[in-house]
Amino acid sequence: MVRTSEYQQPQGNNMLTLQRRQLVGHDILLARHGNHISTMRVDRANDRVIAFLDDGTTDSAPNLIAPGLDLPETIRSVMRDDWKFFAVVTACVTGFSGAMIAAAIGLSGMAADPGLAQMLSAYPAY
Repeated sequence: MVRTSEYQQPQGNNMLTLQRRQLVGHDILLARHGNHISTMRVDRANDRVIAFLDDGTTDSAPNLIAPGLDLPETIRSVMRDDWKFFAVVTACVTGFSGAMIAAAIGLSGMAADPGLAQMLSAYPAY
């Protein structure tokens, strides 16, 4: 089994993006066993990488160098941590939009001028 690098040098302008975290456990297991690894899988519950070796045995390594190490944020970690905040913001925006639409419909119904009623009802077309 030949392991190739998945990292490619950036070309042109460098742009900061949220990328998948590099798993330290892969590197540790490759250093221990090299080409004797047949497959690897990630045990997210225990935060470890498990390698199945050619001779049928298994080995595992932790994914963190230090438990207190702050890793860069990913989109998945931001959503996992802040989903309640995003849900509240979405609900507030939806409620405010609904109130504004109801107010526009109510104003068009109360208007004595038919031109105002037409203007308010046709506003979303613009």
